[in-house]
Amino acid sequence: MNAQVRAVPALPRLDPERLLRSGREVIHIEARAIGGLATRLDGAFLRACELMLACAGRVVVTGMGKSGHVANKIAATLASTGTPAFFVHPGEASHGDLGMITPKDVVLALSNSGETDELLTILPLIKRQGVPLVGLSGNPNSTLARLSDAHLDASVPAEACPLGLAPTASTTAALVMGDALAIALLEARGFTAEDFARSHPAGALGRRLLLRIADVMHTGEQIPRVGPDAMLSDALVEMTRKGLGMTAVVDHSMKLLGVFTDGDLRRMLDDAQIDLRTTPVARVMTPGAKTIASDKLAVEAARMMEDHKINALLVVDGEQRVVGALNIHDLLRAGVV
Repeated sequence: MNAQVRAVPALPRLDPERLLRSGREVIHIEARAIGGLATRLDGAFLRACELMLACAGRVVVTGMGKSGHVANKIAATLASTGTPAFFVHPGEASHGDLGMITPKDVVLALSNSGETDELLTILPLIKRQGVPLVGLSGNPNSTLARLSDAHLDASVPAEACPLGLAPTASTTAALVMGDALAIALLEARGFTAEDFARSHPAGALGRRLLLRIADVMHTGEQIPRVGPDAMLSDALVEMTRKGLGMTAVVDHSMKLLGVFTDGDLRRMLDDAQIDLRTTPVARVMTPGAKTIASDKLAVEAARMMEDHKINALLVVDGEQRVVGALNIHDLLRAGVV
C-alpha cells in the first residue's frame, strides 16, 4: 500500500517592510485611542471613584470574552494597589457564582458593546440587591450605560484590526481606564510602597521593603566569635568553620570589642614579625567594627556593605552585644541584592 503524501501548504512570502508598517500602524491607532480617553474623564469617573472608596466589601469585576480577560487583570491591579477586588465570570454567575456578590460590594462591569447577553442577564439581579454598578463600555447609549450608577466611556474611533472585528484598541482602552481607576484610588487611599510590598511578599520589592536583618542573620553557634586573648590561629579556625569571612572579637558577655576579617589576614601576612600561633587576635583586630541592628531592613545592610566596601556585618543589640552575623552571600540568597 502506497503511503498517501499530504501536501504542505506554502507559507506566505515574508515582506519585512509590510510587517513593520502593519505593526507601527497598530501602535499608532491604539495610542490615539488611549489619548482620547483623558478628555472623557469627568463626573462619571469621580462618581466611580467615590463608590469604590466607600465600598465596605469588595469590587467585583466582571466581563465576558476579551472583556473578561481585561476585567480579570483590572481586578488583580485593584487588589494589589489597595482596593480589595476579585473577578466573577458572568456566565458562571448565572449558575451560582452570583452568590459571591453581597450588598456591601461594588460591581465593575465591562462590555465594549454594552449589550453582552451574559452580562445583561445578571445586571437586574445585581441592581435588585442594591449593589452599586459601575459600567465600562464603548457605547454610552447601551443598556449597560443606562443601568450603571456611573458609566465610564471607553469608546475608540476604530479597532486596530483591519477587519474591524478583533477587539484590539477597545480592549487596550478598557485596560487603561481600569488602570486610571486603580491609580486614582491608590492615591486617594494614601497607599504606600510598603503597603504594596505587603501584598507582594515574594516579589523583589517585597523582599527589599519587608525583609529584616533578623530574618537572614546567623545566630547562636553560627556566629563566628573568639575572645581577645585567642591566638590568630584560633581566629582563623573559627573564620573557616563559620564561613562568613570574619570573626567577632568579644568579651565574656558577648560585648563587641572588634572584628578580624579575611582582609585583615591578607594585610597581616605582609608583616613577617607576626606569628599566627603566638599573636593574640586583639593585637591585629579592627576595633569599632561596622554593625547593624537586627530590626533594620536587610536592604540597609546591603547599602552599608556597598558604602563601606565590606562583605560582612555583625549584628548587635542596644548594649553592643553581638546577636548575629551576616555576609553579602546571605543577602544574595535572600534576593535583596
